[in-house]
Formats: sequence, structure tokens, C-alpha cells
Amino acid sequence: MKSNQAKTGARVQRKAARGMRLAPVALVVSLVVLTGCAVQPTTLTDKQNEDRAVDLMSRVAADQEPVHGPVDLYEAMARAIKYNLDARVEMMNLALSQRELDLKGYDMLPKVVASMDYAGRDNYSGGVSKSLLTGRTSLEPSTSSEKNVVASDLSLSWDVLDFGLSYVRAQQAADQVSIAEERKRKVLNRIVEDVRSAYWRAASAERLMGKIHELEETTQAALDQAQKQEKAGLTAPLAPLTYQRELLSIRRDAQALGRELGVAKQQLAALMNLAPGTKYTVALPSESIEWKPLSFPGVNSQDNATLLRTAIENRPELREVAYQLRSNDKEETAAYLRMLPSLRLFGGIDYSNNDFLYNNNWLGWGARASWNVMNVFRLHAEKAKVKAQGQLLDQRQLALTTAVATQVEVSRARYAIRLQELKTAKRYYDVQARIEDQIDAGYKAEKLSRQTQIREEMNTLVSRVRYDMALADLQNSYANVYASLGIDPVDANMSTAEPVNELAGKLRGMWAKRQDAVAEAAAPKA
Repeated sequence: MKSNQAKTGARVQRKAARGMRLAPVALVVSLVVLTGCAVQPTTLTDKQNEDRAVDLMSRVAADQEPVHGPVDLYEAMARAIKYNLDARVEMMNLALSQRELDLKGYDMLPKVVASMDYAGRDNYSGGVSKSLLTGRTSLEPSTSSEKNVVASDLSLSWDVLDFGLSYVRAQQAADQVSIAEERKRKVLNRIVEDVRSAYWRAASAERLMGKIHELEETTQAALDQAQKQEKAGLTAPLAPLTYQRELLSIRRDAQALGRELGVAKQQLAALMNLAPGTKYTVALPSESIEWKPLSFPGVNSQDNATLLRTAIENRPELREVAYQLRSNDKEETAAYLRMLPSLRLFGGIDYSNNDFLYNNNWLGWGARASWNVMNVFRLHAEKAKVKAQGQLLDQRQLALTTAVATQVEVSRARYAIRLQELKTAKRYYDVQARIEDQIDAGYKAEKLSRQTQIREEMNTLVSRVRYDMALADLQNSYANVYASLGIDPVDANMSTAEPVNELAGKLRGMWAKRQDAVAEAAAPKA
């Protein structure tokens, strides 16, 4: 009886001692939990927002070559390709995809793991043996471990199944690199298309905005004079009113066209990523350029089937879907691999400072096979998912093919229409310029009034602006045709690391070979 009471008391004491030892641990855990729950969202301070704004504004156009002299079309293209932030984003995305592919290569290698473990306690981890036959304790309490044990190991393991899956994932990552490349091509096509349109409008603004402002003042003076004549009753009321109406109508057209041209240089500067407020001039292209129907070196521009095939082969959107389809096919291979048993081979060097061990360091090796049988049952569902994804991508590429075919036809038709509109605008401008010459001669001979001369000067200016706008529309449609065919605006041997003037020279030469009238006119004569 006393023996049982002694044992019970000893157990109570041991439990009390364990409780006292666990109390600090419980306190630490409670503090960690409470600290984690105390985290709250914090907004940026006004100073942080101010510093962030200053930093972004200082870096948005940093490390760029300054503009020296007038900017022509191909320098504008070179600056946009080299410095446009949308293009930089796609280039960074391509670089990121390449880095991810590099990382996937490491997943195929065996795993080499070095580890070190420390375990400590305030007493020995003793133990006894109990007979299963008699129920009596056969040994007095003993231990085979130190109070503080440090163990380390260096192990190498290789899972055959993981290697196969990693190889498939690396192939898919390679497809992602190709997809990123196609997205970069798409952005560059759009940027070059926008640069062409903005450049020609900016050139028109450079040539005509000063003249528009000058004639605005002259027109206002003529309107004021006509209004005075009307109020004075020096002539019949209808004549000055009709004259004012004509001038105001012409002035309204000039203001509408000037509004479109007024922001052209800012739009071009944004495409080139010039710092806001940067002053620059636009190189005015030759006015003797002969605009011709479309022609593509090596491609029959009249053969619709050939042009459509060229577009389907080259368009970034369709190539991107093709890479997605190829990547999706590899997903079925991954599903089959996941179904297979896993075989893991391992070996390593181990060490322990536990003096109770007879051998403190040793070499170990082995193999382990495991099989998740549930993967067999989910294989059918995974194959169905891969098939559905493939069907979706296939329908998407069919829809894109139809859209591409439409874009090719529309872009070619639009170019032909724009070319006819340009010819009409040019002929109208020439006729109006001759009319102005006749009016000027009549005014100098004192046969016609100054009001009539001002009216025809305004008509000539409006017709010239409309001619320049038609030219900008033609250039935009020209770039749109190339974009619809997926023909790259930049050659593969060009690099954004090149200086702007070298990149512009290469672009000028490339587009001259493509029979671009602007580049041909700028090329040195043999």
C-alpha cells in the first residue's frame, strides 16, 4: 500500500515538473500568436508618396541619348524601339521567362541536401523494458542518448519520376519563352505602326501650325472689318454676312484640323519616351516622294492566298496559340508520368556527436518506391481536361485565322482607299494653290480685295493640312498592312543596345529594301 502511494506521489511530482518546464514554452507560443494577430495594414505616408513620385519621374526617361537635331521617321522608330516603356516591359518579360527556363533545368538534377540537427533536454531520455509474458520490468531505467545531441548529414537523392516531370515542365517553360517572344513582336508592331502615324502628323504640325496661328490673326482682323462694314451699312447687309460665314466656316475647319495636329508632337514624344516638356523638331520629309501601290519583296501582293498564308505563318497571335497547343500536349505526358510509381534513390554521409553510439559516422544508401494509386483513377479526368483545353485553343486559332484574314483584306483595301484619297487631296491642293496665285495676282493689280485674298489663303492652308492628314492616314494604313501580315518591323540582327543613330540607319536600310518610299527617298543615290 505504501509502495503504491509512493509511486503515485512520484508520478504527481514528475507531472508537476513537466508542467513547470512546459510553461515557458506555452508563454513563448502565446506571444508569437498574439504578435501575428496584431499586424494591421498601414498606408503610405505623404513623404513616402512624394519620394516615390520623385523617384519614378527621375527614372522614367533616365539613361537615354539626348535628341540632337531634327528627328526623322527612322530615328523616331529607333527611339521607340529602344526606349518605349511598353516595349521594355515585354523585353523584361521575355528575360524573366528565360530565367524561369534556366531554373527549370535545375529541377532535373539530383537533390543534394546538407542538414544539421540539434536536440537538447534537461534530463536523460531513459527507458525500461517490459516482458510481454510476465508483465515484469526486465531492465532498470537506462539511456542511449546524450542530453544534447548534434547530428548532421549530407545526402544525395534522385527521383526518377520527378526527373521526367521536371523535363516536361522545362519543355513547357521553353514554350513560355517563345510565347513571350511573340508578345514582344506584337507590341513592337503596334509601336512602329503608331510611330508612323504620329510622325506624319507631327511633321504636318511642324510645317503648318505656325502658318495656322498667323492666318488665325489675319482672319480675325478680316472678320472684325467685315463686321464693322455690316454695322456701318456701307454695303448691302448680305455681302458682309456671307463673307463672315465663309471665313468662319474655313476657320472652323482649320481649327478642327489644328486640334488634331496640336498634340501630334506630344504623342510622338510619348512613343519615343522623351521626358515631358522636351523640346525637339521633326525632320520634314521630301515633298517629292512618289507614293506607289503596295509591294512586298518576295511576296505577290496580288495573290490573296499567298498573303493570307504569310499572315497565318507570321502573326504573333497565331504563333502564340501554336505554342500554347504544344505546351498543352505536353500536359498529357505529365499526366501519364504522375500515374506511374515513383522510384527514389538516395545515399549520404551521416555524423552524430552522441557518445552512446558505437559508430558516430557512417555511409547510408537505399531506394524507395512509392505509388499513389489514386493518380490512376484521376488520369481519365486529367486527359479530358487536356483535351478540352486543346479544343478551346484550336477553336481560338480558327477564330483568329478568320480575324486575320479579315484584317489582311481590310488593311489592303484601306491602303488602296487612302492612296486614292491622297491623290485627290494632292490634286485639290495643287488646284487651290493655283487659285491662290491667281487671287494674289488680282490683289496686286488692285482688282481684288484683301478679304478675298485672305479667304483663299485660308482655303489653301486647309487644303494643305488635309493633304498632310491624308498622307498620315496613308502611312498609318501602310504600317497596318505590315502588322496584319505579321512581318517584323525590326530585323533579327538589330539590338536595342546599339546607339540610336546606328539602329536608325539599319531600320532605314531595311525599309528601303522593302520598297518603302520614305526610306528610298532618304537613301543615298548611287
